[in-house]
Amino acid sequence: MKKILITGSKGFLGSNLLFNLKFNEGYEIIEFDLENGRNELKSILKNVDFIFHLAGVNRPEKAEDFTTNNAELTQFIVDNLIENKSFVPIVLSSSTQAELDNDYGKSKLEAENHILRYIKSGGTGYIFRFTNVFGKWSRPNYNSVVATFCYNIANGIEIKISDRNKELQLIHIDDIIKEFINILNRKSTININQLLSIHPFYTITLGELADQIKSFREMSTTLLIPDMNNDFLRKLHSTYLSYVTTADGIYSLTKQTDERGYLFELLKSKSFGQIFISKTKPGITRGNHFHHLKNEKFCVIEGHAIIKLRHLLTNETREYTVDGKIPQVVNILPGYTHSITNTGSNELITLFWANESFDKEQPDTYFLKV
Repeated sequence: MKKILITGSKGFLGSNLLFNLKFNEGYEIIEFDLENGRNELKSILKNVDFIFHLAGVNRPEKAEDFTTNNAELTQFIVDNLIENKSFVPIVLSSSTQAELDNDYGKSKLEAENHILRYIKSGGTGYIFRFTNVFGKWSRPNYNSVVATFCYNIANGIEIKISDRNKELQLIHIDDIIKEFINILNRKSTININQLLSIHPFYTITLGELADQIKSFREMSTTLLIPDMNNDFLRKLHSTYLSYVTTADGIYSLTKQTDERGYLFELLKSKSFGQIFISKTKPGITRGNHFHHLKNEKFCVIEGHAIIKLRHLLTNETREYTVDGKIPQVVNILPGYTHSITNTGSNELITLFWANESFDKEQPDTYFLKV
């Protein structure tokens, strides 16, 4: 059982690492945060196998806290490990600000130098310089602009943009945690003899970032989900959702009702089309139309139905009897007029997928009986 110490276990990086490790067998996780005492830490350091040193501050009330909680805490850990001759691997979370001449940067650079001293004494150390890390549990107005934008936009609070064209380099928390775990399990291919960074990183302007996050909030009306093939948008959307309020955690859909039953759109996407659902009364037929380019898939999830298709040129017909108790998908092909009829005694519920979203100006829908 490996004993893993996580300093800063209640912070952004620490809490994400903690919940990635604690549900895996083979690790005993020891938590330490800035509220714990140095004597407690001294005792812990005598019996650990690996250290993730993630504790630190970047917006303290007093400038001297930079030195106390960033530099001196790292020095304390290194001094105790050397004294104990316990040269366990240690991963340090630093910042690109270590290159800058400010109190925070100076304290991070000093912390890095203590790890370098530890390496020269025979220990194994990994120094990561991070910038603009985003993901769930990041603190708004503290950890990153992404957290601030997501929190404010999700809660209807105005955001301030100093320069819409300012470029940011963003790193997602899960990519950091993945590399941390690779190091822990000796599966990493990184070169430990240099300052380390995480890949991939994503470049975006402040203006583009704000506009994209605002589009996530508008999803309840547009129904448009982001392109999930875009790795950055997928991660940014997930991050935004972690800040959604209770009120916005549920939203209503527009239901189109007529004598046949009702229909409502569920999701739309520029990359995969749309999903909609209908409820149809017994004996009622929907459809009797065709498409030139659009193609669809029908899946009856409750009730009984007959789905009919007829080729526009050859008059070839196809007929499928479907039952909601047996999940099946029927392909609705371009150039076939088609219909679906509720043949049961109860209402028919059908899920539809179309490869493009409905466009009132160009519906590509032409009525013709099967």
